[in-house]
Order: sequence, then structure tokens, then C-alpha cells
Amino acid sequence: MLGANKIVRFLILYPASILFGLITYVRNRLFDYQIILKEKQFAIPVLSVGNITVGGTGKTPHIEYLVSLLKDDFRIATLSRGYKRNSKGFLLATKQSTVYEIGDEPKQIKQKFPDIEVAVDEKRVRGIEKLQDDFKDNLDIVLLDDAFQHRYVKPGLSILLIDFTQPMFTDHMLPYGRLRENRHEKRRANIIIVTKVPPDIKPIEKRILFKNLDVYPFQNLYFTSQKQGALVHLFKNPQFNKFTKIKLTDNYVVMLLTGIANPEHLRQHVETFSPIIHFLTYPDHYTYKQKDILKIVSTYDSIENEKKIIVTTEKDAMRLRDVANANELMNLPVFFVPLEIRFHGKDKQDFDNQIIGYVRKNKRNSNLHTRKNRHTT
Repeated sequence: MLGANKIVRFLILYPASILFGLITYVRNRLFDYQIILKEKQFAIPVLSVGNITVGGTGKTPHIEYLVSLLKDDFRIATLSRGYKRNSKGFLLATKQSTVYEIGDEPKQIKQKFPDIEVAVDEKRVRGIEKLQDDFKDNLDIVLLDDAFQHRYVKPGLSILLIDFTQPMFTDHMLPYGRLRENRHEKRRANIIIVTKVPPDIKPIEKRILFKNLDVYPFQNLYFTSQKQGALVHLFKNPQFNKFTKIKLTDNYVVMLLTGIANPEHLRQHVETFSPIIHFLTYPDHYTYKQKDILKIVSTYDSIENEKKIIVTTEKDAMRLRDVANANELMNLPVFFVPLEIRFHGKDKQDFDNQIIGYVRKNKRNSNLHTRKNRHTT
């Protein structure tokens, strides 16, 4: 039966994948040759982070890493479309912005880095132009989130993320597979980062990956792993601090609440401190409603164990806090797990140097360009 289902799925979806591949091929060639579809290049440094596959490759933790790397020496703005927000056009985030206004990822970044500019705009060219107009000489670099396919902007440096657990060289085009465009379009990237790599990966495995990815001579390849931080209470209620360092021997039952594309890494992490997991899953970037809060509470109450907690992701935490009746969770042990990335070995030093060198060089060129324009006007 399983084999028959696979055959039916292939027969239905694979022809659609061929058509989708053809459409993306034509679109990319139109951009390449600047026929009808035009790319715009900016004097200010623009760094893009994106992927070729759908689903979570770790874009937000990598954007956060870049912000942490650059924020002390440069004036930064991040720009994304604000996926699943209810608003339209250009918006600049504030500390009070909700996920409904700007989306969960921009809100997460703004809360972590309140001193940088966080903007959303479905039209990235307009977004960058607006940031330049609003901040003039007070902006050194724009970080574009999830923009590898947004070719109306030509970034000065493009970072492509590839999930180690779901390699693109064995994948297929949508809808049969998970590729947004042909894998050969990786040629547009200056940097390729293989994400979610096991910390103990062997050198031979890295060499095999390098070969399979067919990295071009002008591209730099790096490897990162995810590191889960200590549990943080959803509302940072101090009465729950005692739960933040739970061990497997404590025998806590976990209700795992997720609304992300790939919760597998979080599940594996939770298994390190809980022998029993109850799952409550929603679609990626799910917008929680009042009825969902009630369901979360009732599901938690139905677990017949006094030693129980709720664990979710940082992105889900952003969305949960903004639901009208979120205070129903205030006095429950609801925690999220912050994510950080770790570069392997010498990769960190090489990557940091490449990014900082790019910003310094192009920031200087941008200033020269600005001064020259002022002189001519």
C-alpha cells in the first residue's frame, strides 16, 4: 500500500514539479539577463540570508548571529517581508509591535536587539529605499531575511543556508519535493552554510558534503550547529525559575507545543530532560487564536501527572504572547527554548572576518558614493 501511495503521489505531483521548475528557470534567466525583470543594487552594504528549500533551515538564528557580530561597530537594520502579518507596506518595528503587525521573526529580533532598526516590507527595494531615506547617514548595513529568491534586490553578499538533515542535492522541486528553485541556483550565493550539523561530525563527512554540494571556487563553505539555551518562562514569571534546569532524572512530563516547519530538533532536545512527551502541533507560523489558548490549557490540565511543564519554541512564544487571552498561560509553567548557532572550529573566525571585512569595505564605498552625490548636486 505504501508503495502504491508513493507512485500515486509521484504521478500527481512530479509533473507539477517539472512545470514549477520551468517557471522558476525562466524567471531566473529574465533576471540574469535583465529582460523585463530588473535587479537593483544599492551603494549601502546589503547582506542577504536565505535558502532554496522550504521549511526551517535556521534563518532567524543566523540573522541574530550577524546582528550580534556587527551591532557594536555598525548601525544595522534588518528587513523582511513580515511573513503572515496582517499589515501591508513598510513598517518600522517598535518594542510594542505585535506579531499581527510585523510577524513573529521580526518581533523576536526587535525584542532581542531593541537598539537596531527592524523593518518589514513585502517589496524589499522599497523597504531599503525607505530605510535609507529615514536614517540617511545613520545606517551602515541592511540584513535581508529570507531573500534568496527575492531577486529585485541584488545583495552585495548573499548567504545560502542548507539543512544538513534535508540536503538539497537529494531533493526535488515543489510540490513533489521541497526546492523553491533548481539546486544549481546556489551559484548566486557568496557563502554557503550547512546548518543543523551534528557537533561531532567527522572531517570525512564534511568532505563528502563539500563534494556533493559542488561548491564553486568563489564560494566559502561553513558549518554550524544549533545550541539550545536554558528554558525561559513565557512571561518571565520568577516563580517558575526553579523549572529552568530540569534534568532527565527529575521525571517531568512535557507537553511539546509547536507551530514551526520542522520541530524534530526541539523534540530531540526535550527528550534529554523528559521521558514522556505529549505533542500539540500546529502548522508553520501558525497564528494562535483565543480558542487555541483554551485548548492548550485544557490539554495541559488533562495530563495526569503533577510534575509537568509546557515547552515551545521562541517563535511560538512571540505569537502566543499576543493572543487576547494569553494571560490564561501566565500562571502555567510554559517555557520556550532559545536557539543559538555555533560555528565549527576555525569556521567562526573565517566567517566573522569575511562578514566584517565586507561591511567595512562597502560601508566606506557607500560613504564615498554619498559624498560624491552630494557634491554633484
